[in-house]
Amino acid sequence: MLSMSLSSLGFTFASKGWFGFGAGAAVAFFFMLAFAPMFITIMRRWQSKGQPIRENGPKAHLEKAGTPTMGGILILAAIFTSSVLFMDLYNPIPWVALLSLLLFGAIGFADDFGKVTKRSAYAGLSARGRLALGGGAALVLAFLADYFMPAYVPELSVFVPLFHWFLPLGIFYFVFAYFVIVGSANAANITDGLDGMLSKILLPVFLVLFAALYGATHVNFLPGGVFLPEAVGLYPVLGAAIGAIVGFLWFNAKPAQLFMGDVGSLALGGFMGTVAMQLKSEIAIGIAAMMMVLILLSTFSQMIVFKLTKGSNGVGKRIFKMAPLHHHFELSGWTETKIVERFFVMSIIFSAIALGVMKL
Repeated sequence: MLSMSLSSLGFTFASKGWFGFGAGAAVAFFFMLAFAPMFITIMRRWQSKGQPIRENGPKAHLEKAGTPTMGGILILAAIFTSSVLFMDLYNPIPWVALLSLLLFGAIGFADDFGKVTKRSAYAGLSARGRLALGGGAALVLAFLADYFMPAYVPELSVFVPLFHWFLPLGIFYFVFAYFVIVGSANAANITDGLDGMLSKILLPVFLVLFAALYGATHVNFLPGGVFLPEAVGLYPVLGAAIGAIVGFLWFNAKPAQLFMGDVGSLALGGFMGTVAMQLKSEIAIGIAAMMMVLILLSTFSQMIVFKLTKGSNGVGKRIFKMAPLHHHFELSGWTETKIVERFFVMSIIFSAIALGVMKL
């Protein structure tokens, strides 16, 4: 009897969320289509020379000079507008997700603003400053994600799929949260290096987030998952995020008319990590986002090896021709389109594996 009651309750929550998800996605998508042309014109006039291009990057990227950046501002506007129209304003869960967009978007905006105004790809926030600010944001978001969990979910714990049990971490929960949220933000930021690539890699991952959300609000969908009824409030927000990404891709596909900038990539990455924690699906989303993780690790490992092997002449060994990973393949002769499409395919494969892990 109790099982049937929970199942009916889960179905009610999930079916209620379908409208919010679809409406949120549609409004955010058409918001992007409606306002992006005007936004591009305004940004082109303000930025004059567009996004600064790294001088030590692939030479082919120099032709991208003049393309306006900071399109993430429009993405965030689309998500916030659509979410507020359809979400339950009295449910704190979606507000935490939107807060992650705001906090990491602000960090990205500060970084972008410095680069654009100083006309240098190396201006803006320092790496340490960005990590420190991201860490502070992650602590706040992790606390809120845990605070609003149902009483039957152990505090400061991580849900382990396959084994179907909670791993209590205590104070180390916040260390874990730092790697999940800040790691997601920086992985998205580094992945955003080719026209349309971050959007295409994110879409399969966000669909896995949707599956996790559906499972959290529908008892029988993920037998070993966690039932989180209040998470129904995330349907419009997640739908809006997907709709905004698809709408942005309309203008960011090669040749890009608009770049996302750090304000968009950091915000979407931080949002992904935060929602994963809210749904207790950090491990599954980590698998789905493995393409982004590999890109992040390529940069980190290149930097470590170079520093460890650096001689008196200041030159060290390299694992890749250039990091991040997509630049290595560019210098290996792959076209930009081929890299984006193949990384997109890999993101689909990793997301399918994540779905399998969640379902078992």
